[in-house]
Amino acid sequence: MRTGRRLFSSEAVCMGHPDKVADQCSDAILDELLRQDENSRVACEVMVKNGLAIVAGEITTEGYVEIPVVIKQTIKEIGYIDPTNPFNCVSVGVLSCIEPQSPDIAVGVDANKSKKKDLGAGDQGMMFGYACRETDELMPMPITMARRIVNRAAEVRQKSILKFLRPDGKAQVTVEYEDDRPLRVHTVVCSLQHAPEINIENLREAVREEVIRKSIPENLLDKKTIYHINPTGRFVVGGPQADCGLTGRKIIVDTYGGMGTHGGGSFSGKDATKVDRSASYAARHAAKQVVAAGLADRIEVQLAYAIGVSQPVSIAVNTFGTGKVSERVIVELLQKHFDFAPSAMIRNFSLRKPVFLETARYGHFGREHYTWEKRDKAEALRKEAGV
Repeated sequence: MRTGRRLFSSEAVCMGHPDKVADQCSDAILDELLRQDENSRVACEVMVKNGLAIVAGEITTEGYVEIPVVIKQTIKEIGYIDPTNPFNCVSVGVLSCIEPQSPDIAVGVDANKSKKKDLGAGDQGMMFGYACRETDELMPMPITMARRIVNRAAEVRQKSILKFLRPDGKAQVTVEYEDDRPLRVHTVVCSLQHAPEINIENLREAVREEVIRKSIPENLLDKKTIYHINPTGRFVVGGPQADCGLTGRKIIVDTYGGMGTHGGGSFSGKDATKVDRSASYAARHAAKQVVAAGLADRIEVQLAYAIGVSQPVSIAVNTFGTGKVSERVIVELLQKHFDFAPSAMIRNFSLRKPVFLETARYGHFGREHYTWEKRDKAEALRKEAGV
């Protein structure tokens, strides 16, 4: 546990950010394939720039999707509908380079009942889950506040509350801590794409009142809170017209805002046999149970896998000095109460269903209706640990 005062910042991006556009396109393709064939193997990457979307990857499925149709519908839902914009849902060109999953990977991943072989992990790697007591969602406060801002920005844009807003944007929130306890929001940085005719001072006032103050609890803001709203003064050109977007380039935004460790693998466009995704969800679920059970105020859970092997090769935890029981005991409880094999994670969290576009759009963690966010094992852990 750290003592004294410190600052920590996390950022989130709007659904119209170029990288998030790419993430959503990847997960929209995944969802459509899962609707048709729940056993689809999908590893789909997207790049967007100006009037072009390039789709590449490996897909093995009994389903079929018109990839250009899915891409254009996703772009429309995001809000790029202006035909005068170089990147829009009508005229965007779509190039596709898709091949089946490598048989060398499939042979290691596929289950084989005759050989009593369970579904294997789709790759090696380490995945992390994190939870803490800073918010009701048991998420770090900086990333939670930043996500609330960008999600609120999407809401006021889509409902025409702030008609001048456009799809692209970012938010960054700096929280002041004392002895690892969040005290207040120190700084808010918010840059939102807008129509050219809006006066910058009117924009700043509207965003402060309708977006920021509707996202962050009043008790966390004070007279000393610093606001940087569209600090350059102009953000008209945005989205893939301004920057190239790539699937998987916002992995810190997608997780814990830098508060926890990241194993390096992205989520979007990957079906649940890829432990980059499913094990990250399972590690978050496990971490959340530990904190909800009162076994620690803050914890990071690491799972590591070998390709083709169902069970993790290691489980490790770090309670950062906040544990009410030893880390060894917590690991033993996780081994007893949780099954981190891909088949079990897929079954327990219903990961064969088309639920992933929402995660790419609004965030992968901290949304209580997600199956991996349920607090279903906390009581069992609490009783067995005697806390």
